[in-house]
Amino acid sequence: MSTRLMEPAFEYCFELRCQVDDELPLGGSTPGEGRHFARVSGGTFDGPRLNGVVLNSGGDWWVGRGLTVELDARYVIEASLDSGAAAVEVVNRGIWRTDDATWARIEAGEDVSEQDLYYRTAFQFRTDHPELQWLTESQFIGYARAEPGFVIIRVFRLL
Repeated sequence: MSTRLMEPAFEYCFELRCQVDDELPLGGSTPGEGRHFARVSGGTFDGPRLNGVVLNSGGDWWVGRGLTVELDARYVIEASLDSGAAAVEVVNRGIWRTDDATWARIEAGEDVSEQDLYYRTAFQFRTDHPELQWLTESQFIGYARAEPGFVIIRVFRLL
């Protein structure tokens, strides 16, 4: 008996606009290679499921190896609810990678779209707020892109 595979489906929830400070090399790293940290110092998010602000509350630790970067970000967002504001811890891990031709375009200052890069993340949201339990009970993924001073991530819930 063959079981047919379920096709993945996603619900668009919101877009994060995380303000990130300049990178800080950790332990003698060279630009683009090795370990780095960039502070998440603010921002906003909005969409059909949730709106609010990104607090000055954490950062993005990343390791670069050639044209691939492993990301591990942790920060806090504050959701705007009818009952008031509610804090949510965000744990967001991902992969950024490109090829030589796209990297040359980035170095030349050209805009590069989400389709030109592999910049994907997976989220875990942590909160005890009863109106936001839906964030803690599903798996979320993100399609990310960089803009000067910001990382923008469109967040989708896996249905």
